[in-house]
Amino acid sequence: MPTLLLIDGSSYLYRAFHAIRELSAPDGTPTNALYGFVNMLKRLQKTTPADYIACVFDAKGKTFRDDLYAEYKANRPPMPDELRVQVEPIHTAVRAFGIPLLCVSGVEADDVIGTLAVAASRQGITTIISTGDKDMSQLVDAHVRIENSMTEEVLDEAGVKEKFGVRPDQIVDYLALIGDTVDNVPGVPKCGPKTAVKWLDQYGSLAAVMANAAEIKGVVGDNLRATLPWLPMAQQLVTIKQNVDLRAELPGGLPELATAPVDWATLLAMFRRYNFRTWIREAEQQLGDAAASAASAAPAPVPTPALGECGELDFGEVTGGAPAQAEPAAVGASGDIDIPQVAERRYEAILTEAQLDAWLAKLNTATVTALDSETTSLDPMQARIVGMSFSVTAGEAAYLPLAHRGTEAPEQLPLDATLARLKPWLESNEHKKLGQNLKYDQHVFANHGIVLAGVVDDTLLMSYVLASHERHNMDDQAARELGETTIKYEEVAGKGAKQIGFDEVGVDTATAYAAEDADITLRLAQVLTQKLARAPRLDTLYRDIELPVRDVLFKMERHGVLLDGKKLAQQSHDLGLRLIELEKQAHQLAGRPFNLGSPKQIGEIFFDELKLPVVKKTPKGAPSTDEDVLTELAKDFPLPKVLLEHRSLSKLKSTYTDKLASMTNPVTRRVHTSFNQTVAVTGRLSSTDPNLQNIPIRTPEGRRVREAFIAPPGHKLISADYSQIELRIMAHLSEDDALLKAFAEGQDIHRATAAEVFGVPLDEVSSEQRRYAKTINFGLIYGMSAFGLATQLEIERSAAASYIERYFGRFPGVAQYMERTRSQAREEGYVETVFGRRLWLPEIKSANPARRAGAERAAINAPMQGTAADLIKLAMLAVDAWISESGIASRLILQVHDELILEVPETEVELVKLELPRQMANVAQLKVPLLAEVGVGMNWDEAH
Repeated sequence: MPTLLLIDGSSYLYRAFHAIRELSAPDGTPTNALYGFVNMLKRLQKTTPADYIACVFDAKGKTFRDDLYAEYKANRPPMPDELRVQVEPIHTAVRAFGIPLLCVSGVEADDVIGTLAVAASRQGITTIISTGDKDMSQLVDAHVRIENSMTEEVLDEAGVKEKFGVRPDQIVDYLALIGDTVDNVPGVPKCGPKTAVKWLDQYGSLAAVMANAAEIKGVVGDNLRATLPWLPMAQQLVTIKQNVDLRAELPGGLPELATAPVDWATLLAMFRRYNFRTWIREAEQQLGDAAASAASAAPAPVPTPALGECGELDFGEVTGGAPAQAEPAAVGASGDIDIPQVAERRYEAILTEAQLDAWLAKLNTATVTALDSETTSLDPMQARIVGMSFSVTAGEAAYLPLAHRGTEAPEQLPLDATLARLKPWLESNEHKKLGQNLKYDQHVFANHGIVLAGVVDDTLLMSYVLASHERHNMDDQAARELGETTIKYEEVAGKGAKQIGFDEVGVDTATAYAAEDADITLRLAQVLTQKLARAPRLDTLYRDIELPVRDVLFKMERHGVLLDGKKLAQQSHDLGLRLIELEKQAHQLAGRPFNLGSPKQIGEIFFDELKLPVVKKTPKGAPSTDEDVLTELAKDFPLPKVLLEHRSLSKLKSTYTDKLASMTNPVTRRVHTSFNQTVAVTGRLSSTDPNLQNIPIRTPEGRRVREAFIAPPGHKLISADYSQIELRIMAHLSEDDALLKAFAEGQDIHRATAAEVFGVPLDEVSSEQRRYAKTINFGLIYGMSAFGLATQLEIERSAAASYIERYFGRFPGVAQYMERTRSQAREEGYVETVFGRRLWLPEIKSANPARRAGAERAAINAPMQGTAADLIKLAMLAVDAWISESGIASRLILQVHDELILEVPETEVELVKLELPRQMANVAQLKVPLLAEVGVGMNWDEAH
């Protein structure tokens, strides 16, 4: 049966743009959307052969839906300028691939696709719609299916039912009920997908739901009845037209959409223009030497009209006059990066001794091997190996299954014996290995008694150093760096309650998934290595800080922290009693019982019964009762103050005192947090399971939690904390004479600032003046405005502005540094730490003033936070090296912000007290001295 392939160009345009954020031609022209779109077309050529084909885009101007409803798509943002400049090259590429391009005025691309699909069905032609748009599901029938090229999802009639819970012929009614926020089509308030499915299952259609609206109970029933007059319009707006007049565009009918030969000369000129090196070689091979030489002399392709003129796609007006400059490309993102691509993948499952022998020979002679493990758990301390994968050559990889189970699982090599054979290679420093987040795999191998060695690269960390603001999981990296769509874990193991363990996944499926992981990781490392090589400071940051810190963090995680479970239980009991007491107080103050966790009930009591002032409103217009509102109202009213304390203690109890003891490892009897290097854009570490970075310390109850982190018998905990590190970094960066002098002389910096700002001698500074100065010092390095300072100090805005003016008058170097930093951020799109870490600011040129102002504040603070993060990592490396070289038994166990915590035998306490601050102070030579303060105790609170 003939096949028609319809490509939803408008859908893929944006998807390609957002999938690969940082890519540009040598002249700076953005090429990320073009690269992603061309990659998608090339993939479709291979995977979806068709007799007829068309790529359909939205035409310029309004459509009939805008005439029906003035607010249609009203909340759509304008097309970014960096995407707008790529539209015509994408059109040119589509036509060069031999694909007819359609744009029809007055309707949307969906309507053209719907009309062609219906026409093809009438002629017995199977239609494949390549799109990521859920609205298209209404077109699916026995002759029409959807294939999402980006996710490889396929939706036939059964697939639509499984995904949405309704049949394709019910999709229009489903969309009308739930609404479409993307197109600004309201539905029934509070009617989500589950409710819509329930109604359509019960009544069959929207018309029947409307006819039976009177019997539907609850708030959502009330909302349905209130929305009845609107629903026919909603239904009309979400219905795809299937009768668009296409005679002008296709006078000869569907035969005009027959596939045409690829215009390799035009593609070669385009690939050279945008420097897509791998594709240049492919096009040259297709053309042959003579033709390629001729094409190289030809001018860049000029766009030609489509079938139906698209013009400039109308996604809204661009604010401002001249087009905005494109967002700066990430390091090494220009098109001349050599992106490894493979014509054919060769993946195999290692099931025999002979195969294992062959792969061991490859591993032992390989320059470097990409390594990945598949396991039973995400908990690194408890996960066991199910299998592992290897890749030494792009496009070639193997999966070694070792513990798959089930009646259909093939015979596998014995786990223990096979690991014993691999152990010499895994533990060899001479055999180089790379991976994605190898710290996790290192734990897994350690669970089997294997000490993984020879790690030379980690693509997770490479990606993070190059562009910390991006997402660094392998799937997103593959799309961004390689233009590859990878198999997702949920596709092989399911998701939610139906998800199975990887050991239950079929070996063939597991091989495709796991071998791809190793292959893609190897190719990513090849690309990211090139990018790092072009940015020597970033390469040094990666090689000398991030990569070695990974191993220090592994040791800290492995050792863990000892907890006093009885103390935590007592704290939970005490907090529970206090919460009961607070609840009684709240009920008395309110004059009646109510649920302290219900914003609705709190709102009724605050604003209807007690008549408290409305501080702000929610997006839906109701008076807000969020924490900021409670904090403001607590200044004058007792009930909000009680609620704030209740919320704080309730969170402390549920997050820490109730939970921490249950997270103790049953074997080690310790808590093993996971330190994350690639979460905070500033370079700061975070921790999860449990999160030990955010234990509150400003309240007595919060500090008591730290009492439960204890030293084992015969040991003490020692804490070392950098003193006023960010202010010292500000002094270094700004080179302000007064700040440098204050730190050089060891003055109390807040007292020194107060003396400057208030014009009084140092020894006459009052406690209140010092408090004001401390707020100013820390506020300004966070980019605080006069309004923010006034709020913090509870003074008039004019007074706060006066203090800031005086501050900058006395510390002019700080003001100059801030202006230089803002200027660099606007020009480069990033700021840097002392050690060269780049902190990207995508919103620095935003048309939204609030977002732009936020980016400018971040530009001021990020170099200080980032430099502080770099310093504490250097301190960890120095302290770890000192412990190893000196042969002492002390262990580094925790890092929290600017603080290191060590577990120290009592016999080594005096040595560590003396040497630890010295190690931390000497990790870098700034223009001001670094100072670390040390404390000792039986628990973390005492030590801190």
